[in-house]
Amino acid sequence: MDKHFENVIARATKAESIRPVEVIQELWSGYGQIIRYETSNPDYETVIAKHISFPGKANHPRGWNNDRSHKRKLKSYKVETEWYTNWADRCSDQCRIPACLATEGNKREMLIVLKDLDGAGFSQRKHRVNQNDVESGLRWLANFHGSFLNEKPEGLWKNGTYWHLDTRPDELAVLSDKDLKAAAGKIDQQLKGCHFKTFVHGDAKLANFCFSPDGVSIAAVDFQYVGGGCGMKDIAYFAGSCYHEEECASYEEELLSFYFAALRQALEKRDTVVDFDALELEWRQMYPYAWADFHRFLQGWSPGSWRNSSYSERMTAKVIDSLGIQL
Repeated sequence: MDKHFENVIARATKAESIRPVEVIQELWSGYGQIIRYETSNPDYETVIAKHISFPGKANHPRGWNNDRSHKRKLKSYKVETEWYTNWADRCSDQCRIPACLATEGNKREMLIVLKDLDGAGFSQRKHRVNQNDVESGLRWLANFHGSFLNEKPEGLWKNGTYWHLDTRPDELAVLSDKDLKAAAGKIDQQLKGCHFKTFVHGDAKLANFCFSPDGVSIAAVDFQYVGGGCGMKDIAYFAGSCYHEEECASYEEELLSFYFAALRQALEKRDTVVDFDALELEWRQMYPYAWADFHRFLQGWSPGSWRNSSYSERMTAKVIDSLGIQL
């Protein structure tokens, strides 16, 4: 990171000195790093710097290197900057996110400086979860969706999630499942055509949630693909990151009931006027479509992925049958 960007971090933290102490993560396809910095200001002992540098040639682990892919990633970082600049302060403690201290950018690089969630009491990352952990994630998503119900995603993705069909023609082109390929557009239309829309996180996998040591509190990171859409996109994706396929089936009704109870409570707390019964009915109907939508992407992008389960295949078959696709 050059001196200019380090000066941005120092100014944002009102620190006389800063120093990098840990590379937390390399960004996808060689687009930069997430770095933890120590500062001399005790009010900001550590902060997180997301430093994006646009490579001359991307190094995608699955070979998806083309101009479309580059433009999608470039937009995603601009969206994340827009999110932290103009929308993030709408999130309450019930859908906690890191506070943004500064953003900076030019044609080649971008920087987002965030408060360190570890220092704020969210130091735990989980690879395995219990039911309480899943419910914490669902509660976060319910409050997030409740905060942005019926909002227009100005400056964000019109259609949230990193896998939505409009930005994934390459993966669709190589999809070998003819029935799913034929149904892809109609699945997308059903999700886009929902009467009730909110903002979706867009990458609500377990790895993007930070837990308190007691597991009670939770916060979320990574808002590159936040945008408009049906809340079920986040719920299906989150469930798939937490459960094995047999658990997805056995916990399906329990998961949805918990989420909708939490969403109703979140909307009541905000005095949001909405026909909640109609919303729940519509979104429950969209749950299989959300599974099928992600399954379509995954089958084109990485057919051998562990996330291609028999459960997602059954959900997709159910959707294709309901659409009456005739080849």
